[in-house]
Amino acid sequence: MSDTATRGATAAPPRDFWKTVSGRITLKRPLVMGILNVTPDSFSDGGELTSPERLLGRAATMVREGAAILDVGGESTRPGAEAVLEEEELRRVVPAVERLRREFDVPISVDTRKARVAKEALDAGASIVNDVSGLAFDPGMRGVVADAGAGVVIMHMRGTPADMRERATYGDVVEEVRSELLEAVESALAAGVEPATIVVDPGIGFAKTPAHSFELVAGLEGLVELGYPVMVGPSRKSFLGALVGAPPADRVVSGAVVCALAYERGARLFRVHDVRETVQSLAVAEAVTDTYRLAGKGDQHVGRVG
Repeated sequence: MSDTATRGATAAPPRDFWKTVSGRITLKRPLVMGILNVTPDSFSDGGELTSPERLLGRAATMVREGAAILDVGGESTRPGAEAVLEEEELRRVVPAVERLRREFDVPISVDTRKARVAKEALDAGASIVNDVSGLAFDPGMRGVVADAGAGVVIMHMRGTPADMRERATYGDVVEEVRSELLEAVESALAAGVEPATIVVDPGIGFAKTPAHSFELVAGLEGLVELGYPVMVGPSRKSFLGALVGAPPADRVVSGAVVCALAYERGARLFRVHDVRETVQSLAVAEAVTDTYRLAGKGDQHVGRVG
């Protein structure tokens, strides 16, 4: 079958919403997901949210600055990271989800590769599962997502965080990521995951060199063509450091620029540490890209849930 025929046969119909446990999230506007790592060893913010007070304080700031979703992770997926034991990840994640659910009226996402962690987080009040393995690491994950009707982010990654650097070999990175994401989506659909719950993520920095990551941003339209909403997560990552020569905390501006460029190419969800700067950059990108904004029409808020 030709590539054109394959695309026509498998592409999902375009949609401007994301179905989750807590209801539909509108994607008519760019939507920002704030990163909350309850880990001691994440590459940028490990160890910063070690108490409930710090977690809630950071979350409150993110919501005030415009985050429409809060994404909680209990296992570092930085390059070279070792897996965290399931019981330890549960200990970190589930109480955090429970606290956030009580305090904030925004959807909660759980960033995990493990089916049991996902299930217990969903039971605790999460409505989205963000799986960096594309639902491939744990055989039970697809069933958990399907049974709950959870929103799900299917991300592209080869291997695991421990060995993914060795797998960053591509001929055409955009086409290969597109093809492998499509396979992951089709496996999810076969397991009963609803199409309307799926968002895809090219996995910037995961089994990609800096050059691959920039190529993916430049060629993002190829992923948008799949018909599923696209999320990107460039925030503070090493591909930016390789370009601008700055440590993670000083990559805020470059990350916001990538989000604006990704929006122009069709991405609608943006997973970041730095919400305020990203919201501002997306407001500018939207004003330039969408002429109705220049005419003063429409809601002026970025990333609100509807």
